[in-house]
Amino acid sequence: MSGEKTAKSALESLNKVLSRLENAVDGRVEKERDFTEAEEEVQRLNSDRSRLAQELDQSEDRAARLEEANREVSRRLVTAMETIRAVLDR
Repeated sequence: MSGEKTAKSALESLNKVLSRLENAVDGRVEKERDFTEAEEEVQRLNSDRSRLAQELDQSEDRAARLEEANREVSRRLVTAMETIRAVLDR
């Protein structure tokens, strides 16, 4: 009986250790999955940031061109108004 008890006790201990090992492996796999998901999210965010930065640069360029066009239109309007005043003053 003593041998059976020892074997049974050893099997129970082995089962407990295996159970803890399985739990540790499961926890590690879960952390790895979370880490992988976080890395993928960071990559998506970096991609979005790059796209948004490019769109911002394009918008700033467009705004600068519109500002220049507005200055040119304003200059031409002033010239036209001065011409009309000169004609009316004659």
